[in-house]
Amino acid sequence: MPVTVKDLERAIRAAFPVSHLNIEDQSSGCGSSYAILLVSEAFEGKSTLARHRLINQALKEEISQLHAFSQVGLGTYSCWNATLVDRPSLQKSFTPAQYAVHQAKSG
Repeated sequence: MPVTVKDLERAIRAAFPVSHLNIEDQSSGCGSSYAILLVSEAFEGKSTLARHRLINQALKEEISQLHAFSQVGLGTYSCWNATLVDRPSLQKSFTPAQYAVHQAKSG
């Protein structure tokens, strides 16, 4: 059975205190490729690699069933909020794909 957005959301919310979560099915609905944008205080003081490892461990079962899984944004609320304060034009929820494009453009 394919992994659904609800499956991923349930597993993420069970493992992390979530400030913001966006999950995008990038497989046209077949459930084989997802990208996530997650803001959580659980990432405070952790490197990017450590954040990715936390997600990979928490979603180990789900990821094993996917063709592709992208973690386009993992951060803390304070980092996310600072970005929004510094850049008022960003005061909206990005999809993971939009966030990746924004990050690529803003360097």
